Amino acid sequence: MMRIGHGFDSHGYISDPDRPLILGGVTFESEYALAGHSDSDVVIHACMDSLLSPAGLGDIGTLFPDSDPEYLNADSLQLLRHVVELLTKEGWDIVNIDCSIIAEVPKIQSNRTLMESNISEVVQAPVTLKGKTSEGLTAFNGIACFAVCLLSKSDG
Repeated sequence: MMRIGHGFDSHGYISDPDRPLILGGVTFESEYALAGHSDSDVVIHACMDSLLSPAGLGDIGTLFPDSDPEYLNADSLQLLRHVVELLTKEGWDIVNIDCSIIAEVPKIQSNRTLMESNISEVVQAPVTLKGKTSEGLTAFNGIACFAVCLLSKSDG
């Protein structure tokens, strides 16, 4: 059995010198950070939602609610590890994940390979990323990510 999953996440820019900007588990040099309860890693959040939904395991808001102080500033790579454990327990294998990151800043290309490697290491499958800009959408004031995954499960 094969299933396709789709995930999306977005967070607005904030100016907070004490908060790092993290995407795909990589800390970027930037004058901006992202608002949110956890580390606000939109790339990993989109990946997690793409994985959970097709397996019938809910979404990240259900598993890691922003009302729970346990997840304040949580490391999204650790949350992703938990999602992978849930999938494995249910008999799902991750075939691949593909992501589109929409951001004016930072530029994604310089850290793309490292982000792909970070996520691939956790999910034990190929992960591909590409950076896009909002092409002049003036109301766009943050970073968004779309993720698509393919899951497989043996019938036995």
